[in-house]
Amino acid sequence: MKSENKFSRPWGTYEILLEHDKYKVKRITVYPNCRLSLQYHNHRSEVWTVVEGQGIVTRGESKIKCSKGDFVDLPVKFNHRIENPTEKDLVFIEVQNGEYLGEDDIVRIEDDYNRVQ
Repeated sequence: MKSENKFSRPWGTYEILLEHDKYKVKRITVYPNCRLSLQYHNHRSEVWTVVEGQGIVTRGESKIKCSKGDFVDLPVKFNHRIENPTEKDLVFIEVQNGEYLGEDDIVRIEDDYNRVQ
């Protein structure tokens, strides 16, 4: 699935809701029993707010259970990942802040889909 602002990934989908020079807002859906790569960003920080479902966020060395209404702050160069261990979609809003917000600012450390750099 790809429209002008909606993109498919092996783990789910994301939709760009708002884009500006220094910030970007996405709606991200993680399919049941899927997870994003363990990654960090050199140029942006992120805040994730769960709006539907339940998940587990890896934030540095910590694992944090999260559900609707919870949020997690992810500083620049901080290892992170979100996973959905349930049978329902996990949906969260991601707000990116930084001088550079390109999709190529993802440094993958570990990836279930063989996209490790």
